[in-house]
Formats: sequence, structure tokens, C-alpha cells
Amino acid sequence: MSLQHLGGATLTACLRHWAATTPDEPAVTFADFSVDRDGRRRGLTWRRLAERADAVAAALPVRPGDRVAVLCPQGADYVAGFLGAIAAGAIAVPLFDPGLPGHAGRLTAVLDDCAPTAVVTTTAAQAAVEDFLDSGVPVVAADRPGPVRSWPAPEASPDDIAYLQYTSGSTRSPAGVVLTHANVLANVTQAVHGLGLDPATATTVSWLPLFHDMGLVLGLITPLALGLRSVLMDPLAFIERPVRWLELLGDHAGAWSAAPNFAFHYCASRVREPDRLRLDRVAGIINGAEPINPDVLDRFHTAFAAAGYRPEKTRPAYGLAEATVFVTTGPAAAPSVTTFDRDALATGTGRPAGTGVRLVACGVPAGQRVALVDPHTAVVLADGEVGEIWVHGPNVGAGYWEKPLESTETFGARLAGDHAGLPDGPWLRTGDLGVRHGGELYIAGRIKDLVIVDGRNHYPQDVEATAASADPEIRPGSVAAFAVEGTETESVVVVAEHRAHDTLTEEAERALVSAVRRLVSDAHGLSLRDVLLVPAGRVPRTSSGKIARGACRDRYLAGDYGKALAR
Repeated sequence: MSLQHLGGATLTACLRHWAATTPDEPAVTFADFSVDRDGRRRGLTWRRLAERADAVAAALPVRPGDRVAVLCPQGADYVAGFLGAIAAGAIAVPLFDPGLPGHAGRLTAVLDDCAPTAVVTTTAAQAAVEDFLDSGVPVVAADRPGPVRSWPAPEASPDDIAYLQYTSGSTRSPAGVVLTHANVLANVTQAVHGLGLDPATATTVSWLPLFHDMGLVLGLITPLALGLRSVLMDPLAFIERPVRWLELLGDHAGAWSAAPNFAFHYCASRVREPDRLRLDRVAGIINGAEPINPDVLDRFHTAFAAAGYRPEKTRPAYGLAEATVFVTTGPAAAPSVTTFDRDALATGTGRPAGTGVRLVACGVPAGQRVALVDPHTAVVLADGEVGEIWVHGPNVGAGYWEKPLESTETFGARLAGDHAGLPDGPWLRTGDLGVRHGGELYIAGRIKDLVIVDGRNHYPQDVEATAASADPEIRPGSVAAFAVEGTETESVVVVAEHRAHDTLTEEAERALVSAVRRLVSDAHGLSLRDVLLVPAGRVPRTSSGKIARGACRDRYLAGDYGKALAR
């Protein structure tokens, strides 16, 4: 599949194409569980979606290059608002309404950074949005946009900026990745090739937030580019009852979806009577956005085997916002898992072993180049050596919005030494560590999260998994391990959420802390400085649900967790 098989060379052209050629086919359907336990379906055809987007575009008082922040709740109005901003010739900034708990500070920081000329929301959220902005910036309701202010907009070109994708900020402050129409549509083509997605039969089903890179590309842009039906639900509806997502998948033959690792664990833990589901018709579920736990995959596959779900439907993948979203994925086969020697991995070598660290392969790139590089020398490393993942391809963004120095450092890297067959640059430095083994990419962790003690590298997610194994009541995916400065070297702290924290006796807590220390010492040779057990919700996350280890470290150093038990 190539770009000429898409609906057009820009997102707006794709919308126009499907509205003209398949006007009465469903474009987007929102399953609204806030008004109906079974999810009331609200949908737009391609014709109606184009009309709604045009109405928003006409009401926006913008000029080409202005930014329009999309502060809509999840749903069809979000899709119309996002596409309306682009149809107006503006640069869309997919965000969230101020009602999202715990992220007001991030929203303020992003709005300050992108300085929007206008905001799109809904009539239900408009008052809250205007109160939050308190700035006089015009606010347009996607479901009732108002009078025409600026129309017609100039025709977009592939190299025009389509939107700014703000990163989740798991290791730094949010930054807006500049993505053109060409970047985004190239990534759709790459994903179709890599996944083997069949546009003739596919439907996308997603609960991921539309302001998140994976949620936006899977739930909005891929269906727009290919003329597919997009079925959306609210993330909160998934958290309340994860079976809703699986039921929606079963309702649509050829369904494709995506979710982070925690969602697979959540479904396997919370869904009762899985055999009543119809998951045999699911085409595939992409597992990405956070480290993939092979034990979680095994549990998910076992739990839903009776519903017709086979392991080969799970597609481990690697990607990041700076590359639009998609970089690598594996074949339509059961996920490949390799056990690497823990000591060798700590010294930079991925050597298979009988016991050690189990990592899931994330496949190979499609339509782009991936190199494993020494982050200090920029020299390409051999297979089996742990290095920084560098990416080169038409899907890589142009840089960070109005951050020239950071853009050059991240998006303008060049290889040194002998790198026959690979371009000099520019390369995207991902900040992620990986190793290539058996032709596939395995993700080891983030450079900025790496814990170095006595000259040995320790991957925090590996330490976190060990700590979580101490007690079933330690919430999986809710443990943070990070380094703090010690007297002579870095030392490590573990903060873990415990489901029954409020009922833990001091004696039981001391025993559990000792168990965590012993397990981490035995597995990793680490003597932990502190182990803190905290109630649910106390380990900070980014807006996309990743563990924010830097923020957790800041809270620890500020004393927000109180004093650890004497031990």
C-alpha cells in the first residue's frame, strides 16, 4: 500500500474524499456509557462529519499557522473539532477538557507553550473551559459552532503542519512535536504494512484518549486516511468496566485496537465469564506505549482463549510521538519472548540465558530505518549490544514547537564511524535503550530513567517488577523505582501502591518492606535506600498513564510520602 491508495495527500483531502465517495457510510461511532450501561451509540457518516468539521472551521477566527487547542471530551465532537481546526488552515493541538482529574498543571503548561488563537470544546464543557482559560481566547463549541467568521480556508499542502502532538512528559516537561500531513499519512502507510491491516475489512475500536498519540492515530487518523469506521469509547468507561472494550471488539468483525500493557492485565484480572465474549473476529490488538510484561500477555491469552482470542492477535509494538507514533511491530504470530542474562544486560550486552530478564520482541520497522547507537559516540552498535534507538524516516516530526535547541539535539542527530547502508542523518534520538536480537527489537528502558549503581546499569521497570512480586496486594504497574544521590554513589528508592494500605499493621508493613528489599537484593544485587508503601493513587502518572518516575522522585525528596519506617 502506498500514499496514493489513501483518501488524499492531506488529512483534509482524505475527509473530502470519503465524504464524496462514501457519504452515507459510518465514519465515527461513539459508545456513550455515561447515559446507558450498554453504551448508547452516537454516530456520524462521512458526509455529516465533513459538514460538522466545515462548520467548526468557518466559526474559528484564525489564520493559517494559528494554533487551535482542542479541549473536548472524548467522542464524535472531538473528531469534528480536531478536523475543523485543520480545515480552517490552523494547527490543531489535541488536548483534553479541564475536567480531567490531576492534569490541570500540564494543561496550563501546554497552553502557555502553544499560545492558541482559539479553542474548540463542546457546549457542555464550554463554561468550565472559559473559566479555566480566563484569557479572552475565543471558544467555539464543536456541537454548536455559531456564525461564520473565516471562510474559505486555503487548501492545505502535505508539508503544512497538521497538528502539535504534546508528549506525555514521563521524563521531562511536555513538548509539542511538529507533525505535517505528510508525516502522519506516511506513518499510517507504515503501520498498515507492518501490521498487515486490511482496509477492506478493518474497523478501529479504541478507548485510548484522543489527545494521546496512539489514541489519535488509531482512533481518528488511520480511519480518516483509509475510510474506515472508527468506534470510540471514553477511557473512564473502560476503567469502570473493562469488559465494555472487549464487547465492542467482538461486535465488529476485523476489529483493530491498541492498549498499553496495564490494560491487558486489567482485563485479565477484572473480566468475569470471558467465554461469553466473541473475540475470534478480532483482527489484532497492538500492545505498546509502555514496557510489555510477558507474564501479563500469558495471563491475558489464557483468560480469553475460550472467547476465541489467540496469542497471534496480540501485536507488540514500539513507537513514540516524535515519530508520529508507530516505529516497529512483529509478525502475526505469538509474541516472541527472550530471556536475557541480567548481569550481561547491565553491562550493555543482550545475551540469551536460561534465567534472567524476560523481554518481549517489538518486531521490525516498516518504511523507516532503526539503528542501535552508542549514545556517547554516535557509533552504530552490532546486534546483541544495548544502545540508544535512533529512527530515520518520513514519519519523523520536524522538531519541537518553538524549541530550536531541543529540536536539533533530538531530531538532528548524525551517525559517526562506519555505518554502511545507513544515512548519515538526520536521525531521531528516542532516548530509549534497546537491543536487536534475532532480527527483532527489544526495549530495555529509558536512558533518563536508567539507574547506575557502582558502575552497573539497572532498568527501573525490572526492579519494579521484582518489587511487585513480593505481595499480590502491591498494585501491578503502580510501582516506581528511581535513583537519588547517595554519599558516594546513587542509591535506589522504591515507592509502591498497596491495595490494602489503610489496613496494614506496622508489623505487616515492616515484613513486606523486608521482603521487597530481600527480593531486589537477590535479583539485582541492589541495597535499597528506602521502600515506601503508599495508598492507591499516590504514584504519579503522566496523562497517558505511564509511571512518572521523575515526579515520584521529586515527591520523595520533598517529603510528600513522609518518613519511611525505621528498619
